[in-house]
Amino acid sequence: MKWLLANLEQVWELTIEHLYLSVIPIVVGLVLALVLGLVFGNRRRARTLITTVASAVFTVPSLALFVVMPTLLGTQILDPINVVIALSLYSASLLVRTVFDALDAVPADVLNSAEAMGYSPARRRLLVDLPLALAPLAAGTRVAVVTNVSLVSVGAVIGIGGLGQLFTSGYQRNYPDQIMAGIIMILLLALVLDRVVAVIGQLLTPWLSAKNAGDSASAVPRGAGAGLAATQATVDPSLGGNK
Repeated sequence: MKWLLANLEQVWELTIEHLYLSVIPIVVGLVLALVLGLVFGNRRRARTLITTVASAVFTVPSLALFVVMPTLLGTQILDPINVVIALSLYSASLLVRTVFDALDAVPADVLNSAEAMGYSPARRRLLVDLPLALAPLAAGTRVAVVTNVSLVSVGAVIGIGGLGQLFTSGYQRNYPDQIMAGIIMILLLALVLDRVVAVIGQLLTPWLSAKNAGDSASAVPRGAGAGLAATQATVDPSLGGNK
């Protein structure tokens, strides 16, 4: 702890590097997973192929992927883009199955009602399926975020790892305080990012909070619009609609 307090400036710089190496791949991976999930979620063969490829990618050791990236991309070995792209692949691989499962969890009655109301497949996907899948999707994203924060530290072995550099430096110097400082900061960063994603998830799904507070009737998701409200009311008259 003394080393951490005495080297706050260095630790802060490494924390910023660790932060963007963790967050950028999550954003890229989430966008890619959402596109794949929304487009291919209802196509069995494509979905099976995507899930298989994603599982295969996720089983590749992170260090091996970091080392191979410069050869595949033609970049320098110490270029941070290698870590960003590798972690983006991991994030997409981890999240694509979550997106599939989250979309599958949308009640069939709601989907059928939306189609009966004239929603086109694309419109239903965006305005009904996606809003109702946000809660499980946020939960899966929290897992991916924490996983990414941990994996970034592996990049320190090739010279790019944010706070992971405290591990390699501390090990080389046989200085446990430096290693402990890295562990503490990575844990704190993971906790903060996990909490940020949880809050974003709550902000994007206000109807769930309202429902928990016993006020579900006034908290229908805006993204789903009035049509979704009517759809849900049609399916479940207890929600306050007229069947």
